[in-house]
Amino acid sequence: MTDSTDRQALRTWRREEDLPKRPAPLSMLRGARNRCPHCAQGRLFHRFLKVVPACESCGEELHHQRADDLPAYLVMFVTGHVVLSLIWSADGNGWSAMQHLMVWPALTVALSLGLLQPVKGAIVGLQWALRMHGFGKGPDGDDHPALKPHPDHQ
Repeated sequence: MTDSTDRQALRTWRREEDLPKRPAPLSMLRGARNRCPHCAQGRLFHRFLKVVPACESCGEELHHQRADDLPAYLVMFVTGHVVLSLIWSADGNGWSAMQHLMVWPALTVALSLGLLQPVKGAIVGLQWALRMHGFGKGPDGDDHPALKPHPDHQ
């Protein structure tokens, strides 16, 4: 092996401790605020739930995200608990059936739509911070070591 191949192999198998730290809470907060988890300047979404391919400010690639159904499950969990708690607390107030039919479905829809984008942004921020699904590129452009096979095993 040549000297450059040895250096490439060492760079490929870099330990996770050697990579720059990405604070998960801060990245999740940035994502929940519809901002890039890396720079907090560029927008994260260009439609309601469509993540931009890359940040317009810093150029960080965001197309790797795989939030899938997790944001919807979390929103259903939170909304269900909030609405059911409020229904049980309002049960003794003597509301008519019409009042219940006007308040609870509207509150459920409003909470669901209001929480869905921030929760998805927080999930994308968490994936970026944990270097999941292709977000593991280091400062020199190499993929995360767990995602790149050793040159001898290709």
